[in-house]
Amino acid sequence: MVTAAALTLCASGCAAMPGGGRVTSVKAQERSEQADESYVRLIPVAPQNNWSPRDIVSGFLSASASFDDDHKVAKEYLANANSWRPGPRPSIAVFADRPDLRLIGTGDDQVTIRLIGTQLGIITTDGQYTALQKNVQADYQVTRNAQHQWRISALPDALGQTMLLNKSDVEQVFRTFNLYYFAPDKHTLVPNGVFLPLVNREDLPQRLVQAVIAGPSSWLRGTVWSAFPRGTKLVGLSLDKDVATVDLSKEAASGNVNQMSAQLAWSLGPLSEIKQWRLRIEGRGVVTPDGKSDVQTFSDWQAYSPDGPASSDHRAYTIGAAGHLSTLNLNSFIPMPVVTNAPGRMVRPAVSPDQHEAAGLSPDGKQLLIADITSNGVPRALRTAKDPEGRFTPPCWDRQGTLWTVETSPGKSMLWKRERGKTLKPVWHWGLDGREIYALQVARDGVRVAVVAKIDENRKQVQLGRIAGSGDRIDVGSFVPVSSELAETDDLSWRDYNTLAVLGRKTRGTQVLPYLMPVDGSAVTSLGVGSLGEPVSIAAVPGGPVLIGTKSSSERLVCHQSSFRDRDSEWACSVAGSDPTYAN
Repeated sequence: MVTAAALTLCASGCAAMPGGGRVTSVKAQERSEQADESYVRLIPVAPQNNWSPRDIVSGFLSASASFDDDHKVAKEYLANANSWRPGPRPSIAVFADRPDLRLIGTGDDQVTIRLIGTQLGIITTDGQYTALQKNVQADYQVTRNAQHQWRISALPDALGQTMLLNKSDVEQVFRTFNLYYFAPDKHTLVPNGVFLPLVNREDLPQRLVQAVIAGPSSWLRGTVWSAFPRGTKLVGLSLDKDVATVDLSKEAASGNVNQMSAQLAWSLGPLSEIKQWRLRIEGRGVVTPDGKSDVQTFSDWQAYSPDGPASSDHRAYTIGAAGHLSTLNLNSFIPMPVVTNAPGRMVRPAVSPDQHEAAGLSPDGKQLLIADITSNGVPRALRTAKDPEGRFTPPCWDRQGTLWTVETSPGKSMLWKRERGKTLKPVWHWGLDGREIYALQVARDGVRVAVVAKIDENRKQVQLGRIAGSGDRIDVGSFVPVSSELAETDDLSWRDYNTLAVLGRKTRGTQVLPYLMPVDGSAVTSLGVGSLGEPVSIAAVPGGPVLIGTKSSSERLVCHQSSFRDRDSEWACSVAGSDPTYAN
């Protein structure tokens, strides 16, 4: 029904559709987004005179995957072309496979074709993908016209203006891109992953600028902030060699030029044809950010990275063989005790960004502990689990010095936070209060949070949520699955703003292994080779080695790759200790 013609363009790889989850994309500074790989362009086929009603519906579904000329060919399958107006960014119901089409009833001039299939999720008009798996049944009314040709006279009420595409169509037609907006501190950028249909590669720069100006998707709306004033539009975007000129409407004049430039830099970063750009407002001269030349580069705005300022001074810690909290030298991998009181009392430590405090758990996980590193303080209990079966997740600190942990027991949980210098308090709203939680890590942007949650009797899944609000009204919710590739996940850590380092299993009953899990829903990849014993904890940091705490019948060891810049290098397990962590 559809002819696929491969066109080699400066565009990017498939928008890897997860079985469930939200989609974001990869690191802007690496400039390796999906915009720079070949893709397959779908060439739709117009309806033929002798096609049956079932052929017409099947042809319409296939032709819908082509976004050329405002779905011109797909509209030829309709009795009234104006009855369906999907627009350039329609809502999409994503199906696992091509749905089954059945003829319901018979008639000389009108019949019903019933569609039956499994929906995986929805792509909204703002490009947000949300997992929503369910069985769908929808009826198409097909009528014979005056030329005795079958045409669709009524689309299913269940779908409305929503377009139906299968997973394969979406992977071929759509690409995922990060649009960047500011965290509440108005300095740290937060990636907002969206699906965009890739129709004309030459139009992609304009579409990305238009998309970032339009604001964040529904998932992050109200949580992040955009520097582009309301009403700002893209007047034009021209490209001279590798220098783009971005011309904004007059409304942009009231915006902060530095912040708008940072958003543009990170959002346009994936496009290899743009190396530099100029910013204009309503065509009147070049707008120059503070301290910058009129021609900007992507490197000018690295300080706004979602991972924070780049650093090669990664501070690693572990629980040493004698049970003391210890620093871990990343050159020699020799642990050195920093807290020598009460050895063995604290496990799963997390060190504050200023390295003044360490939080952790009691060995049975039933107490949340805190210790003053600067005074070699004895760990003291911040809270004890109330439920007899209760425990705490390993704590974590965000970059603002707030401590986070989940108190959890079978079938329920509560999220606690402790701001710098304040007492431990439950958050105002916790979106997973009905689920058991095994791990929680706040992203370095301070807006996104990853968890390992129990979703059924035998499965623990990685989910991504967002932190909204401030003060005493913090809302941590809107959780969506990240990937369905692992049958089970035990622990996780943010390697960078787009990738989680996780411990999990591909299939139940197999050995726990380390994996890299992009939060864009793309493929999960294995990490390292060689023996690891039994991995129990994982720690990661941008630009540093992934550390894994393992155990065996006789000892506990901390493992690292022999060459951490090589994803497939061998694991070395020679450090006596456990529970490695980084001070972010």
